[in-house]
Amino acid sequence: MLQALGLGAAEGAVYTALLPRPSASAQDLARQTGLERAEIARVLRDLAARGLVAVVSEAGGETLDPTGPGVNGGTTTRYRLTPPSVALAPLLVEQRNALQRAETAFSMLTEQYRSAAAHPAGSVVEVVVGVEQVAHRFHQLQLGAQRELLVFLVGAPTAVPREDTDMAESSALDRGVEFRVVATQDYLDGHEVAPDMRAAITAGLELRLVETLPLKMVVSDRERAMVPLDVAGPCGEPSAIVVHRSGLLTALVHLFEKEWDQARPLHPTTTGVRVQAAAEQWPTEGELEVLSLLLAGVSDRRAASQLGVSIRTVERRTRRLMDLAGADSRLQLGWHAARAGWL
Repeated sequence: MLQALGLGAAEGAVYTALLPRPSASAQDLARQTGLERAEIARVLRDLAARGLVAVVSEAGGETLDPTGPGVNGGTTTRYRLTPPSVALAPLLVEQRNALQRAETAFSMLTEQYRSAAAHPAGSVVEVVVGVEQVAHRFHQLQLGAQRELLVFLVGAPTAVPREDTDMAESSALDRGVEFRVVATQDYLDGHEVAPDMRAAITAGLELRLVETLPLKMVVSDRERAMVPLDVAGPCGEPSAIVVHRSGLLTALVHLFEKEWDQARPLHPTTTGVRVQAAAEQWPTEGELEVLSLLLAGVSDRRAASQLGVSIRTVERRTRRLMDLAGADSRLQLGWHAARAGWL
């Protein structure tokens, strides 16, 4: 067990022998472990130097080796353990750091091998097959982005669970990556998706909605893109292509920008109360959620589904918004909302 913390077999034996004792001499430990005198002396010096044992002295007794730990001026050198919570904690941290370095090296070597095998010099498109491989490449693109991520969201996830996608989004936003997403309106159907998207928008993600998109896609730093394939791989597994810098990648970026320009923005809702506006003159958080969806072109029924409320609740909140704005139409409501700074 102690070998996992970097102790050798002899060190572990001596350390374990000291555990049930308040203190012990070198002779006691040699008798209990069966180690030779010279080995006991070496181990105790090593453990003491590393702060794992402390040296104490008691009157009387004899030493195993007069040249090693033992009698000094009529006292016998004895040893006791330093509390494991104090002494072993640095060893645990060191082992964890070593494991992390090993995992990093493993990932780098694995990726270099994959790139060499699947993306030979001059190749533009890399085909990835299987849930694990598709998920790996997806995370690599998102977690490796330094400047920009461009994403098309269509339909339900097939290879990467939505909660894993949320974690990758959060990591990118924390790094200050510009994150733009175009999603189809039906992607947000279901109230379980809406709260996560609102949180991401509040954190800095830019989201726009369209009726339809031709494909799913993620573009990382305009250097690589990933597009799922409709044709399943062996045994029906999901597959995708990774597009490297080329005219094809440029075309995908142009496609994103075109859809982005034509899409309707979905704004984050305001959660705080403006000091200059009385509570009764300012929309509630729930009303602002409805307003944000309506201005993005989402129908009442779809807004109700995304927010997890009834259609009557959406209509009631819309009616109050129009009363607050003094608007006769939703077009006037949108103009007033922008002018009043509601969104």
